[in-house]
Amino acid sequence: MKEYLPIFLQVIVAIGFAAAALIFSVILGKSAKRNKAKDSAYECGMPAVGEAQPRFSVKFYLVAMLFILFDIEIVFMYPWAVIYREYIAHHGADIFWYMLSFVAVLTVGYVYAIMKGALDWKR
Repeated sequence: MKEYLPIFLQVIVAIGFAAAALIFSVILGKSAKRNKAKDSAYECGMPAVGEAQPRFSVKFYLVAMLFILFDIEIVFMYPWAVIYREYIAHHGADIFWYMLSFVAVLTVGYVYAIMKGALDWKR
């Protein structure tokens, strides 16, 4: 229990600070009369027209997920590239074939996405 005392103390200080900030904000804050103009969103001096949230195409989300997929591929390649020389000296060329198979699977996914038209912006 003695090891957790600094953590509990930090949590108590954080909660106390947040509560104090909210209480002082309510006490010292300026309360003004509310009206429609003050409650509306500020859009560079222009009156707000239309829906609050525009609808995005599903294509946007598809491209975002493909980006995350291929971004994660690169994230996995960095540690592999860092340990490649050290590992190959001790264990042989197996690590090369593992990475080649990993890249091959992702390449198949990339070709599939292109063939399905997932990256075609004109559609």
